[in-house]
Amino acid sequence: MNWHTETPPRGLFPYNTKTFKEEPLISTNSRIGLQLADGSILSAYHHWNGYPEWLGRILNTHYNAKSLAEELIDGGDMSLCWTDERWDDSGVKGVYGPNYYALRGDDYPPRLDVNLIEYLGDNEEYAYLFTNGKWVCYELGETPKIVEIPSGALAV
Repeated sequence: MNWHTETPPRGLFPYNTKTFKEEPLISTNSRIGLQLADGSILSAYHHWNGYPEWLGRILNTHYNAKSLAEELIDGGDMSLCWTDERWDDSGVKGVYGPNYYALRGDDYPPRLDVNLIEYLGDNEEYAYLFTNGKWVCYELGETPKIVEIPSGALAV
């Protein structure tokens, strides 16, 4: 299956988390980063549901400390950061966490950008940055801008 042009099988991504209805998802690409002491940013690509209403809330709920952000990003690029599905079919159903591309045999390690300008200069729709003890969301486009992450945890 070509994951860039075909709809994923229902068993892998069964719900559209914007509407909470069973229907195919559309990717909202994002990047999840951690600002290091020297101002550089270590980050991983995140493919599905990158909008603040989902990913921002997931990051605030489940990855709300520097150690948790480090652990998440250390795994490299991922399909989703909060799912009970895994590429390697390891049988970990019901255990939520990231679904890294490495689990399907791909090698997409974290990326290091020298500064915020370089970090925000990619083609994703949103970029998240853990800095000063909290997550900040940037909506990317012609001019990146900080947008609010809605409050409240999601059901899962």
